[in-house]
Amino acid sequence: QVQLVESGGGLVQAGGSLKLSCTVSGRTTRDLHMGWVRQAPGKQRELVAGISTGGRTNYIDSVKGRFTISRDNAKNTVYLQMNSLKPEDTAIYFCTADWYVRLGILWNYWGQGTQVTVSS
Repeated sequence: QVQLVESGGGLVQAGGSLKLSCTVSGRTTRDLHMGWVRQAPGKQRELVAGISTGGRTNYIDSVKGRFTISRDNAKNTVYLQMNSLKPEDTAIYFCTADWYVRLGILWNYWGQGTQVTVSS
């Protein structure tokens, strides 16, 4: 019943910015811990950022200071603002959700993913 739909991916130049959106249906985002997981070519998936129902955020070290995860429960939407993008940020970004806080890549609900490509 919970569906996640990502948008906002695309091709950007190094140093640029991109904002990903994830719209949740079937359940209000107030009830869900949310996250963004990415998978780069040839590499394992990694949790980039997470936000709890209480608004607590966590980030992988490589994106701290550059990425910001936020939620707008009134819009049932979660965002990932990505600044100072680097080619190594190139990956498919998945919106994720769960009833429990997830610090890894095991989440209950997943979106289809949106491609982010950073060129140099």
